[in-house]
Amino acid sequence: MHGNTEPSERFTGSADAPERRGLNRRRFLGTGALAAAAVVTAASAPSAAAAPVSAPAPAPTRPRAASRPLFLGTYTSAAGGGTGVGLATYDTGTGAISGAGTVTGVANPSYLAVHPDGTTLYTVNEQQDGGVTAIALPGAGGGSPTVLGTRATGGAGPTHLSVHPGGGWLLSANYTSGSLAVHPIGASGALGERTDLVTHSAPPPGPGQQGPHAHQILTTPDGGHVVAVDLGNDTVYTYRLDTSAGTLAQVSYARLRPGAGPRHLAFHPSGAFAYLANELDNTVVVCAYDPATGELTPGEPQSTGAGQAGGSFPAQLVVTGDGAFAYLANRGHNSLTRYAVEASGARLRLLDTVPVGGDFPRQLALSPAGNLLFAANQRSNSVTVFHVDPDSGELRPAGAPFRSPVAVCALPL
Repeated sequence: MHGNTEPSERFTGSADAPERRGLNRRRFLGTGALAAAAVVTAASAPSAAAAPVSAPAPAPTRPRAASRPLFLGTYTSAAGGGTGVGLATYDTGTGAISGAGTVTGVANPSYLAVHPDGTTLYTVNEQQDGGVTAIALPGAGGGSPTVLGTRATGGAGPTHLSVHPGGGWLLSANYTSGSLAVHPIGASGALGERTDLVTHSAPPPGPGQQGPHAHQILTTPDGGHVVAVDLGNDTVYTYRLDTSAGTLAQVSYARLRPGAGPRHLAFHPSGAFAYLANELDNTVVVCAYDPATGELTPGEPQSTGAGQAGGSFPAQLVVTGDGAFAYLANRGHNSLTRYAVEASGARLRLLDTVPVGGDFPRQLALSPAGNLLFAANQRSNSVTVFHVDPDSGELRPAGAPFRSPVAVCALPL
């Protein structure tokens, strides 16, 4: 489901050298200062005080709540859409979201990713003349986010991007043209000219499919391969990334049943299994992953608990950090499915579905601490937040939805 789009301006300055950046741990830890730097109207999060005790030993204290950055993606070309990347903060204890302004001048920033060192935000420009944009984030000293520039992806309708764990390369997937792009990341976080463009052509699409539609690209947990999910070809491709040249070489592919429409996958923390959401036939599939070869082996399709095929359009899966639970966004059903992860990651067991509290949840994200789940609801212009029970995985709404125009991505740091 993609809206009409407009052209974006192109980066005209010189790119930084594509060598790998060193990780700035101090600046990464300082990204929490974005709330104070970017929003002077946001209220400070309350802290929990220690309960008084009569014993001579010091009383234990609860973890202090904190305000952390939250970035929001939207369609700027859609009716009632946003004006750029939304800036917000969230309370790590209550999950309450506070608005913090907007980074303007970025066209259709529908999916977001952050550099491993926390210094730079990246967004797709989902439009016919596709691009990817780099935005420098303020450090501990404060300041405002700064747009570093945009580079062309060489394809149309980019819908997903991710940063290679080494920090030196940005990977993006062009949905409309069914292609993948690679860009070098310079020392400042700015992007260099594209180093590779790969278009999916084989195997051919199955019956009812009109052509390749790359919908996701990410690096495997072991760092050895890059996988790309193609909704139009009913295929997940595996590549090796040459980290010197920035080029992709295909090593294998896994074919789903015709008409499945694979959209997004998420790996189990062990790296041995991945869970794939199929948009068109309303199923999920557990895939075994072989780090030695990069091969993915799909299992049997499973229920989403969200009605019959063709009406729910599953969007995205996320897995808890301990690998115990997985959650799926069901757009047509407007619900979240909860799965128990069993057999060391080899099996998903459907537990229940709960209302998402919005319309058409396009994307999910867990907070870094894993205690909060964010859902971006495209048609209700809202982000809903849930508390995650660490033992049962149950979801509990964390207050009223946060209003955000055409919310299609939420990225909590």
